[in-house]
Amino acid sequence: MPSRKRVEQFIHAVVHGDHAEAIKDFYHTDATMQENLDLPRRGRDNLIAHEKRAMDRLQAMKTHPPETVLVDGDNVMIMWTFDATDKQGVTRRLNEISHQLWSADGIMKERFVYDSATAWQVVELD
Repeated sequence: MPSRKRVEQFIHAVVHGDHAEAIKDFYHTDATMQENLDLPRRGRDNLIAHEKRAMDRLQAMKTHPPETVLVDGDNVMIMWTFDATDKQGVTRRLNEISHQLWSADGIMKERFVYDSATAWQVVELD
């Protein structure tokens, strides 16, 4: 079961740093990630490689501090907002809920839930 402090350290790493590095530091070797009902991606090294490929397609990624964080034993839920700016300078937003299953101080399983019809809509930034 993660401490609230450990979850906050994870959130800080994602908001202020490299997403792939956060995977390296907070996920178990055999962790899984799943987008909605897609098949899960398996293995920390695979998760890191996938994240790096996704980030390489972008000019910038802004991760907003989460609106809501719930910690209940080994279950953590985070409400995230991401603004991804592509290489042409267009920014799109994703709002998602992440459900994580932790084991000790690391994430074993994560599933992202979002409305695919409204995901990655173009946004105007101030």
